[in-house]
Amino acid sequence: MAPAVTLSPREITDLLERNGLRPSRALGQNFVADANTVRRVARLAELAPGASVVEIGAGLGSLTLALVETEAHVTAVEIDRDLLPLLRERVESLGVRVVEADATTLDWDALLERDGTAAPWTLVANLPYNVAVPVVARALDEAPGIERFLVMVQREVGERLVATPHSRAYGAVSVKVAYHATARIVGRVPASVFVPRPRVESVLVRIDRRAAVAVDPTDVTAPRLFAVVRAGFAHRRKMLRRALADVASPEAFALAGVDPEARAEDLSVADWGRLARYVKMDQGPG
Repeated sequence: MAPAVTLSPREITDLLERNGLRPSRALGQNFVADANTVRRVARLAELAPGASVVEIGAGLGSLTLALVETEAHVTAVEIDRDLLPLLRERVESLGVRVVEADATTLDWDALLERDGTAAPWTLVANLPYNVAVPVVARALDEAPGIERFLVMVQREVGERLVATPHSRAYGAVSVKVAYHATARIVGRVPASVFVPRPRVESVLVRIDRRAAVAVDPTDVTAPRLFAVVRAGFAHRRKMLRRALADVASPEAFALAGVDPEARAEDLSVADWGRLARYVKMDQGPG
């Protein structure tokens, strides 16, 4: 029989109480308490023995242990210093590198450097609602060494990450993901597997980085592209000729082949790329 890789709901509650802890609402902590779920996440990440994987928000280590089972090299990132001793005690003896860091601000280059090599990485995470989008977006922008993502997120967030044009969930982050990668929902996760139990369903999102970004950066830089995208989605109910009135002339729309009466949700990443070539806008952060 395979060893257990996760704590039961009762064991999680008892462990936290013995250490004077409770799940942090501020950090959006919902701990996975189901072995089948963590093993399914590890399986969908398609980790080969010896692969390099970084887990964001390792918590009490349930998902971490499932990743260890794949014989991957695991780096576990956790921000909660109260949980870190419990996490270290559970996983460091198994060869896991535990790093105390905030995933929204960490230095990706330093984190992913392993023996000076540039081997591809996989990111696996159970991400809270309030940081899921910035963590994924920042890793796509700043960590090209991460070739694959398998993230567990609230369903609403997952739908935004994978959304395509003409859908209600489609927004600036959807364009960001499409620029860097392809994405799809590969599973659903019921609220019953978490402690404490959230009020919403979660999904598993698989993101695979493209060999090259969807818009040639020699034509349009990423900062310029996403400055235009953000401006367009800032007024998503308006036609683009109004939403971008300060930066896009009728000639710009004509040259780009974009309907000025379209709305932001109608444009693909390729459409945004063509439009960004002709607008008059200062570059901002990507």
